[in-house]
Amino acid sequence: MELIVNNIKELLGIIDEDVLLVKGSDMSKVNRIKDAYIYVKDGLIAGFGNVEDSSYKQLLQERTDLRLIDAEQGLLIPSFCDAHTHLVFASSREVEYVDKIKGLTYEEIAKRGGGILNSAKAIQSASEEELFDSAWLRLQEIIEMGTGSVEIKSGYGLTTEAELKMLRVIRKLKEKSPLTIKANFLGAHAVPLDYRGRQHEYVDMVINEMIPMVAAEDLADFIDVFCDKGFFTVEDTDRILNAGMKYGLRAKIHANELALSGGIQVGVKYNALSVDHLEFTGEEEMKVLLGSETMPLILPGAAFFLNMPYAPARKMIDYGLPVAMASDFNPGSSPSGNMQLILSMASILYRLTPEEGLNATTINGAYAMDVSTETGSITIGKKADFFITKPMSGLEYMPYYYGTNKINKVFIGGVRQ
Repeated sequence: MELIVNNIKELLGIIDEDVLLVKGSDMSKVNRIKDAYIYVKDGLIAGFGNVEDSSYKQLLQERTDLRLIDAEQGLLIPSFCDAHTHLVFASSREVEYVDKIKGLTYEEIAKRGGGILNSAKAIQSASEEELFDSAWLRLQEIIEMGTGSVEIKSGYGLTTEAELKMLRVIRKLKEKSPLTIKANFLGAHAVPLDYRGRQHEYVDMVINEMIPMVAAEDLADFIDVFCDKGFFTVEDTDRILNAGMKYGLRAKIHANELALSGGIQVGVKYNALSVDHLEFTGEEEMKVLLGSETMPLILPGAAFFLNMPYAPARKMIDYGLPVAMASDFNPGSSPSGNMQLILSMASILYRLTPEEGLNATTINGAYAMDVSTETGSITIGKKADFFITKPMSGLEYMPYYYGTNKINKVFIGGVRQ
C-alpha cells in the first residue's frame, strides 16, 4: 500500500537514520517542517518534505493512483514508544487505591500480602484466553491515544506456570497486533508469600527453572528484576541478570523507586537497556549512567499515583544524560496507558520543555525497548507509525491541554487504525 498524507500544518520528530537516542541539550531540539507531506510505501516512511518541494509535485504527477490523506492542518507526530508496561493483568486493584488514600504506603500494602501478590493470585486462576481478551482491549485503548510501540512485562505470575502463561499471552499479542511489542520476563517482581524468609530459594527457582523454560520457548526479549528496598537485593539482581545474559536476555530493571538501592549501578554493570523508575537518584548514579549505554527511564504515572518523590529528570538532562518516559501501565501503581498524559506530566511535574518531552516519549522510548532503528521518529526507512492531531497551534499545545484525546487519525505501519 502506498499513500501520501498532505495538508500537514507541521511535521515533527524528524531524526537522521544514524541517531538512536538524544541526550543532554540535544533533547530540547525537535526538527520540523511546516506545510508538510509524508509519503508511505509498504508500511515504511518513503519520503517527506514541504508541499512546495519539486520532488512532491513530481511524485503527484507521476503517481496519480496514490491514496491521499488530508491531515486537515493537524500536526503529524511519530507514535509514542511506551517502554515500560504491565498491561497483561487479570483484575484491577481499586480497593488498594482506597487504602492508599487512607495513608498506607506501597511497601505496607505489599508486606501484608497485597499489591503485586494480589495480581499474582488473579493471574494464576485466569486462563490465557481471558488474559488475552482483556489485554487486547487495553492495546486498542493505547493505540487510540497514540502509542505505536509497547514493552509488556510478565511478573504477575510468580510461579513458573503462571509466568509462562503471561509470556505466551504477550507472544499472541505480538502475533495479532499491528503494534511493535517487546516481551520482558519479570519473574523477580516480588517474593511470593510461600517463600517469605526463603527469598534465596525463590531466586534459585527464577534462575534454575524459569529462565531456562522462558528461553526454551523463546518467550522474552528482555529480563527484569525489581531491585529495591523490600524486594530483591543487589546480590539477587546480579545473580538473575547474569543467568539471563547467558540465555541472551538483555536486562531492563526496576531501580531506585523506593530507596537508593544500588539498582542503577548493577543495571549499568550488566549493560541494561534501561533502568526504570529512578525516584531516588543522586550525582553518583548520574555519573555511572553518563558513561554507559543504559537509558534512564522515568515513570511519571507511578510517582503521581503513589504520591512519591519525582525523579530528577531536569538534573539528568542538564547533566548530559538522555531521559525516556513511559506509562508503567499496571493495575496497582499506574492504571493508565495514556502517553499523552505522560507527555503532559513531563512538563508539568518534571519541568521538561515540550520538545524534551516529545523526545523522551518517542525516540528515547524506542531506544529503551531496542527498536530505535525501526520506529520512534520520522526517518526514511522506519516503520510508518505516526498520528495526526486535531488542529492546534503547535507542539506546545499537546502537553498544555491535558486530559483529552487530541488525536484525529492514527497510523501503524502505514495503516489507519
